[in-house]
Amino acid sequence: MKKILLPLFLFYFCSIAFSQTGSEGIRKAPNFKLEDLSGETVELNGEIGDGPILLSFWATWCKPCIEELNEYKKIYSEYKDNGFKMFAISTDNEKTVAKVKPFVSSKNFEFPVLLDTNSDVARLYYAQSMPYSVIINKEGFIVYSHLGYMRGDEENVKNKVSELLKD
Repeated sequence: MKKILLPLFLFYFCSIAFSQTGSEGIRKAPNFKLEDLSGETVELNGEIGDGPILLSFWATWCKPCIEELNEYKKIYSEYKDNGFKMFAISTDNEKTVAKVKPFVSSKNFEFPVLLDTNSDVARLYYAQSMPYSVIINKEGFIVYSHLGYMRGDEENVKNKVSELLKD
């Protein structure tokens, strides 16, 4: 039994490790349609092609998410005119979703915020806890993903975005 479980465990562990590094071409980014804060529908496939896209899955009750979004605000401001796009995808449910719009307004976030109240899109991207970040290249492939946030993590995102904008 151990001879069977050990290889399975190693395969599982390696697949998680490689998915976190986001090796280019591993997975096409799943398409989705979500509403933004003004009720307009945004479809991912319509946004792909100009440059890298950062998806940041977050919730109003998540302190690390807020810290991360404050850092992403700086990255967005720096690169938005170069083809970089960002979508902050709120996973607040129907009990807390009413807090999203006033919260975003109070933080002066310029990037689009989308509402995923049933976490359907979060599940498509394997975002099982927050914060969870994904970078999609201009061809539509996931090239980076990261779970959690510690100060300094935003530098990896900034470097990846800068690298993708040079391509």
